[in-house]
Amino acid sequence: MKNENFKGQHRINEQIRVREVRVVGDEMEPTVMSTRDALRMAEDQGVDLVEISPNAVPPVCKLIDYSKFLYQLKKKAKEQKAKQVKMEVKEIRFGPQTDEHDYNFKLKHAKGFLEDGDKVKAYVFFKGRSILFKEQGEVLLLRFANDLEEYGKVESMPVLEGKRMTVFIAPKKGGAKKGQQPKAPKPEQPKAEQPKSEENK
Repeated sequence: MKNENFKGQHRINEQIRVREVRVVGDEMEPTVMSTRDALRMAEDQGVDLVEISPNAVPPVCKLIDYSKFLYQLKKKAKEQKAKQVKMEVKEIRFGPQTDEHDYNFKLKHAKGFLEDGDKVKAYVFFKGRSILFKEQGEVLLLRFANDLEEYGKVESMPVLEGKRMTVFIAPKKGGAKKGQQPKAPKPEQPKAEQPKSEENK
């Protein structure tokens, strides 16, 4: 939830106005009872009655210290946020007649982006009369996608929109992480010498 600010988003104790609730707790089976009895139980245990599922019939309430309840929600939200993979889109621009040195330089950057888990948007920009070289631009993008085959997969073939021809390349799942070295092959074990036969002695 926005800014992980959960306070005030739940009815607690006397704010719960329904006639009966289903009460859950760490050491009890879910039980339907009157709200008055649930409030009395919460008071006896020194905790709060917190409404956690207002749309259920009857609403579900939990016996728990409200501060502890908020802490658990914030902790859970933080863990979920940490698990989310944030994918950025990195743009790489070519001209229709990009030279080999520039091409290799941009290819190296694209490999790094894909290894980091980012998506690559590669495009050829046609300026003025260079639109006449659109086939050349398409060949360039197809070569680029092919050279990145180990690192990513093409989401769509090159598409010309206005003065741009674009291709999107997404990182492959389970690809090599940046800086991770490939495992060296195990050295071959020397073969055991075969005992000489009587004839060779």
